[in-house]
Amino acid sequence: MTTRVLELAEQARKLRAIERERLAERLLAPLANRRLTKVDEAWVAEAERRYRAWKRGRRKVVPAGKAVAAIREELAV
Repeated sequence: MTTRVLELAEQARKLRAIERERLAERLLAPLANRRLTKVDEAWVAEAERRYRAWKRGRRKVVPAGKAVAAIREELAV
């Protein structure tokens, strides 16, 4: 980060929580309007597909810890 960014971050830390929240919202708002990449769009479509399948009872919920353990085992990590 540049010196200027570090200085601004330090100043922001001195703000009250509500002021920091509002500042963050103002800084992040323009990013929310950017277009999704094709990869992002594919992930959104996949997430929506999986959610619909779960809502219809076609998919079961797997606890995160169990899923991560299975992935680690598969990858031998």
